[in-house]
Amino acid sequence: MIQHGKRYRAAVKLVDAKREYKIGEAVAVLAQFPKAKFDESVDLAFKLGVDPKQSDQMVRGTVALPHGTGKKVRVVVFAKGPAAEAAKGAGADFVGFEDLIKQVQGGWLDFDVAVATPEAMQEVRKLGKQLGPKGLMPNPKTGTVTEDTAKAVKEVKAGRVEFKMDKAANVHVALGKASFPAQQIEENARAVINGLVHARPATAKGKFIESATLSATMSPGVRIDLREFQAAVV
Repeated sequence: MIQHGKRYRAAVKLVDAKREYKIGEAVAVLAQFPKAKFDESVDLAFKLGVDPKQSDQMVRGTVALPHGTGKKVRVVVFAKGPAAEAAKGAGADFVGFEDLIKQVQGGWLDFDVAVATPEAMQEVRKLGKQLGPKGLMPNPKTGTVTEDTAKAVKEVKAGRVEFKMDKAANVHVALGKASFPAQQIEENARAVINGLVHARPATAKGKFIESATLSATMSPGVRIDLREFQAAVV
């Protein structure tokens, strides 16, 4: 049985577990929770009404957070020539090709996002065992396989986050820090919900998002009322 501390139990008392809160109200409740000793991440967790076993119902995509995540994002770029130089100029943390591939094959994974040119992907695909389980494999759908490496690096650094449904039809997205002003958390949360709605597969039937919950790292969840996001609940 999980033993929750005093802070968590105090936070639970501030939430009506039977109620779904409008997004602004949910952020206000979260702000009232007792604070941890560190700057907690704020997350949205979704349960989707799709069948994860069907490949045409896979849900993944990216969303640009208006206020970023509050986290320094380390970006690695697999590229050669002008694309490599452009990536360095845009602020990529690590840029290379054969040398970088060898490093990753050796177990180095000290980065958050990987970008690659289409040409480089022929070799980068061989890193499936290393990158796949960590969700780090570059993908054209998320804009991380591209000739325009500078644009990809800038977008990721500015606060573009990826989301991907897991095998149980859940999606988790980190959208900021507890220290963010309430308005910034709300605007980031709205961007995430709209981004997820936009990624709805054409084959999805019925209610797309069954539930959405806002929480901080050490806090209970606050359930979100999605009725204002009509496409999410139809």
